[in-house]
Amino acid sequence: MKLEICSFSGSKIYPSRGRTFIRGDGRTFRFLNSKTESLFHQRKNPRKFNWTVVFRKMHRKGISEEVAKKRTRRAVKYNRAIVGASWEAINARRNEKTEIRTAARAEAVAKAKAARKEEASKRKAARTSNPTAGQKFSKQQARGAQVKVQANSR
Repeated sequence: MKLEICSFSGSKIYPSRGRTFIRGDGRTFRFLNSKTESLFHQRKNPRKFNWTVVFRKMHRKGISEEVAKKRTRRAVKYNRAIVGASWEAINARRNEKTEIRTAARAEAVAKAKAARKEEASKRKAARTSNPTAGQKFSKQQARGAQVKVQANSR
């Protein structure tokens, strides 16, 4: 036994009861009785009729037992290590002074600059020792195509 729900009042429609209305766009509406159907066609708002289910839900009517207020669960914070750093290391980093942190950062930047400069000088030395290594050529030349020789005479 399949029960339908009234499109206007929200109440149950038992088999062999009610009426069905199919709108021009194909949407189906089921009504409990002619009263609900008439109010629907008059474009009345079901929230304003105190006998509809929608009104009763909006105004909290008929709720037999008062539901206790739901408790929100607070997120509990845990202090734990992450991959690559132990908890002691994280805590030590957090508690160190800003002057120490900025000095360490400046030292790391200077170290990185020195390493980059050294790498650049190595590359420059390699380029000067092998001058043909850095020449540019097209993809066809790389694949072994013959280089066109420009004509000298007209």
